[in-house]
Formats: sequence, C-alpha cells, structure tokens
Amino acid sequence: MVRHIAPVIPVQLILPNSDFERSYREYIEELGAEERYPFPLDFDHIDFAGLLAKLEQFRHGVDLPEGFVPSSTYWLVDEGEILGVSNLRHYLNDRIRHVGGHIGLGIRPSSRGRGLGNELMKLTIEKAIEHGIREIHIHCHKHNEPSAKMVKANGGTLESEVNDGGEIVQRYVVNAP
Repeated sequence: MVRHIAPVIPVQLILPNSDFERSYREYIEELGAEERYPFPLDFDHIDFAGLLAKLEQFRHGVDLPEGFVPSSTYWLVDEGEILGVSNLRHYLNDRIRHVGGHIGLGIRPSSRGRGLGNELMKLTIEKAIEHGIREIHIHCHKHNEPSAKMVKANGGTLESEVNDGGEIVQRYVVNAP
C-alpha cells in the first residue's frame, strides 16, 4: 500500500510591506463585494504607502480611532503572493471582549479549501503568545462552521455564545501553554 504524505505548506507570516502591493490589490479585487475579514482589509488602499503607514500606526497604537486597540496585521504569503490576512489585537476592550476577540482572519477566495486557514490561525496564535497573550479569545458567527472547526483544530474551547444584533456569536478561548 502506498501512503501519500501531504506536502508541507511552504508559507510565511509577515508584516505588510510594499513588495506585495500588486498581490494585495489583486486580493482585494478577488474579494469583490464579499464581506472582508479581518477589518483592515476595509482600509483605503488607493494610496498603498498610506495603507502601510496606517497598519503601522495600528501596530504601535498611534492615532487609533475611538474604540480601537493596537493590533498587528499579518500577511500569509507564498512565492510572492498573499494567500491570507490575519489581525491580532494586542489586548481587548469591553466591546471586543464581548464580540470580536483577539484574532480575525481571512483566506483569499482562490486559496480556500487547502488548509491555509488552519495554518494562518496557528501562526497567528503563535504571534499572540509572543505578545504575551495567554488567554486568546477567538470569536466567529455560529453559522460559520468552517471557522469554528478551524478554531477548535487550533485548541479553541467554546466558552459561550452571545446574541449580537440577531446573530449568534460563538466565543472560543485558546489557552497558551
């Protein structure tokens, strides 16, 4: 019997930079009218240098809009292409503790179904641990079963469910070792 071993996914998690401008613009175009996750994908990107500066401001907690906390955006890349984006909030305020959590992420539509979401979640949890976060809150809508499976596969335990404007949000916790 021949056993097939899945190839290791040769991806990297990096901070945003100008080398990926073309890929970023194509990613946004590919999303079309789809709701964008995580939230920094909604930032204006016409001025790409301005986008990068804004992401750096968020990372350093400079000039944040009311209700926001410092957060780091990461790009999951392979061979010059952005395959996914995650955002790690460095801490939670009352609003995002209730609904939002530490980590939001999304995978480029053409790259879905390849296990990249699990890899992006794993790598972002590692970044959370590097930031000293020991109780990592990850929330998703109850109807989003793929996200719930991804969180559970990365050690998430369902803590509670809350109603957020008529939608049930599942609140998971990953406890760092």
